[in-house]
Amino acid sequence: MGAPKYVLLSYDGEAEFEGEEGYEETWALCQDAEDLFADPPPPLQDVYELLGCAPQGRLSEALTRARAEGSAPLGTLTLQILDKTGAAVGEWHLEEARLLGDRPCAHDLTLRDVTIEGTQPDHNLYDHPQRPPLSPGYRLLGAHGEPQGTCRDLACIREVPDETMEPPLRLLGCSPQGALRTALDAGEEDLGHAKVLRIDTSGRPLQSAAEGELRAWIPSARGPGLVDLTLDLWSERPPFAADKVWQLWSQGRPTEPNRWARCDNEGRQFWLRTALDNHVHGGQDRPPGTTYHLDGRHITDLPGFFCALGEAVNGPGGYFGWGLDALDDCLMGRWGATPPLSLVWHDSEVARRCLGVTSQTLHRPAAFEELLAFLAEGDRIDVHLA
Repeated sequence: MGAPKYVLLSYDGEAEFEGEEGYEETWALCQDAEDLFADPPPPLQDVYELLGCAPQGRLSEALTRARAEGSAPLGTLTLQILDKTGAAVGEWHLEEARLLGDRPCAHDLTLRDVTIEGTQPDHNLYDHPQRPPLSPGYRLLGAHGEPQGTCRDLACIREVPDETMEPPLRLLGCSPQGALRTALDAGEEDLGHAKVLRIDTSGRPLQSAAEGELRAWIPSARGPGLVDLTLDLWSERPPFAADKVWQLWSQGRPTEPNRWARCDNEGRQFWLRTALDNHVHGGQDRPPGTTYHLDGRHITDLPGFFCALGEAVNGPGGYFGWGLDALDDCLMGRWGATPPLSLVWHDSEVARRCLGVTSQTLHRPAAFEELLAFLAEGDRIDVHLA
């Protein structure tokens, strides 16, 4: 039997929710998995028409640009819902909005019907804003509340289609044991809920891979006594980038720095998740005033900065935040370092060149100078560029 990459455990959602430990039973060790990884599809955006629109500010500027270039970015667009007196009674939002075109309004040639696309954030209270009776329409605002005009109504002309069905997960070359072995021998059809973990070569759990319903099994071509198991997943599948990260962690937590540098942007993002899941809690934070050295040779994107920062503070494979908010949490203590601290950023010119992006929407990585400004807030981190 080849070295197993995955372990299949029993799963109890209620016990998991209550934070119970020790309830899991090992059901099988599995050599490999098929149809485990899946990158999320690129976000499809809904298309809307702002009917009877009187644009101003950035919306007016975007109209001019879209007429010349075919489309123009808007960023976040807020529709304030107005009552019959013109007072705001609610809000509805679109993120990463882009203006696609416009035409004269059929009911008032002084106004425009403007076509935009965008993504609804999760905090929208409803799928489509509802105007109160006799409402004049909506007031349009930018990301920071700046006026962008008004419109009389909103029409959705293309909705995002439903998600496509994904294939089940197949675990290959599994050696069943315990309750699963008993269930298979008895010919039971309802095999129960299960959790799949990626393990390293020593058999230590590395990271959760999937959760689902164990539906079927067949004898495996990988050896006598082995079976292939089929699971219908209800959890999100790990991205394809996870496979490379798990290979880099296959011998356990890395002992040499910068192994994350072999990953692309998506791989570095997943590396941070893996580092977080393998962070050892309960250790003593180093005292205030400690100096840490940040190896900046491979910081070509924002995830790379946090990979390098985690290793500067907590050694190879270490974690000290995966984003600005998470870094803020780590600076509160119990993650390895106590502010105020000094950070010597070696080869900082690499990041200065690579992080100097220009904003087109509200949601984007922090640029180099913005990152430095965040680190300097509250005199918690004294950064020395080297």
